[in-house]
Amino acid sequence: MKPFQAPLDDIFFSLNHVAGALDVADWDSAFSAEIATHFAGFAEGEIAPLDETGDRQGCRLVDGRVLMPDGFPELYTTFAEQGWQGLTAPEQYGGQGMGAMILAVTSEIFSGANHSLQMVTGLVPGAIRTISRFGSEDQKNRFIPPLAAGETLATMCLTEAGAGSDLSAIRCRANQQDGAWHITGEKIFISGGDQNISDRILHLVLARTSDDGVRGLSLFLCPSEKKNGARNSISVTRIEEKMGLHASPTCQLAFAAAEAELIGVEGQGLQAMFTMMNHARADVALQGVAHAARAYDLAGAYAAERVQGRLPDGGPATLDQHADVRRMLDEIDRLAMGGRFIAHLAFVTMEQGDNPNLVEFLTPLAKVYCTEAGIKAAELGMQVLGGYGYLQEYRLEQTYRDARITSIYEGANGIHTRMLATRLLDGPAAAAFAEFVAAEGAGDVFGLWQAAWQHLKDCQDSARHAHDFMALTCDTLLQCLWTRAEQAAQDHPDPDRVLRLAHAASVSGQALAPGYQAMIQSR
Repeated sequence: MKPFQAPLDDIFFSLNHVAGALDVADWDSAFSAEIATHFAGFAEGEIAPLDETGDRQGCRLVDGRVLMPDGFPELYTTFAEQGWQGLTAPEQYGGQGMGAMILAVTSEIFSGANHSLQMVTGLVPGAIRTISRFGSEDQKNRFIPPLAAGETLATMCLTEAGAGSDLSAIRCRANQQDGAWHITGEKIFISGGDQNISDRILHLVLARTSDDGVRGLSLFLCPSEKKNGARNSISVTRIEEKMGLHASPTCQLAFAAAEAELIGVEGQGLQAMFTMMNHARADVALQGVAHAARAYDLAGAYAAERVQGRLPDGGPATLDQHADVRRMLDEIDRLAMGGRFIAHLAFVTMEQGDNPNLVEFLTPLAKVYCTEAGIKAAELGMQVLGGYGYLQEYRLEQTYRDARITSIYEGANGIHTRMLATRLLDGPAAAAFAEFVAAEGAGDVFGLWQAAWQHLKDCQDSARHAHDFMALTCDTLLQCLWTRAEQAAQDHPDPDRVLRLAHAASVSGQALAPGYQAMIQSR
């Protein structure tokens, strides 16, 4: 089995020459590459080797506490001591104050090396951003420094049994007594809800303070320890047995009048929580990219060495010299690179800060395309390896198992697809996307997208066409980004590979066009 290797060349080609990071004023590409190289060495040498151990051993619930797999506590201690957890935290709170783009680099590498551990640690930047935006000065001073130092890890407590994506059905309540808030209720599917790698846990809990639907929801900071140092009344009632991410404890939590603090304004919890959720969704997009890239690395290495059949001249052929295998490998590679282009464009646009409407439109695109790309790439990689892909030996089956959740959590992809075709359709976000694509000159595909856009705006049931519209929108954006990649191919260490993939992506888009045209005409 090929050891994990961070795809640094592809990452910086995408950021600098496709997504436009070089146009961001404070982006120092050379310095960022130096940081990424250091993190890649740490990920390859220490984080990735525990991924298989974690998958096989999983997490255990012992006497009400979650124990992580062997080696994980020691690894996390090293990770925190090296300062990685505070990479983007504000400097005044002990962080390094770096931007979202360098976090995009390290997050993808981390997910490719060990998705489970990345899941447990990955909510901290979003928690810091939420506290920075909505917290009081006192809350910022108390909660951000331990998050930046790695002493505290964060969770996001939204989901409840029976509520799912319907946040108006949340029943967990927060009551105020003698000026203090206490939370009572249950939350499910809480990643890292308990663990033994950090000193403390900070739960960001969405709870009901009135019965006024979603307007009755508020956001609370609920630490694992009370102010007097005793353990807060939060218990783990179970950890889920999952298809993948075995080393990431997914917990059901019970809050029994647990001490908490309101963050932000009472009744405006969704606004605060979405700050954390939007970070998480961008992070999940990169998880999909990481799995696609890992699938390409594993399948490509195997296919380059495995001898099967003969060439036309009678010589021995490796798998990657067979046309159908080459087709699958190129598709895996294209899924990984194309997904990275979309995700990086979202991060760069976010960092530039001058087009929030485009960021709003790109976020669901990145979440949907990248996560589905990771799943499809892992499936294709297994097919390249044949029977060996179905075995645990080469670990592509783990890649598939771990990637599969990404299209489900942080809002199932169907929710994002529906949002694109409804709420975002007739507003400034869609207009910002149209302006961006028009400036890129996407040609016939953009004409189809405009026709579909107008068709859905005039349609009484646009949600019925949401899946097709999402696919067309992603394809339209990818035509723009692959054109950029083709024009910048000489800046990649392997320009022939980029040109081959760009050409295949263009052909793919042209092949889709008649189907979309028929959809518009027939509906």
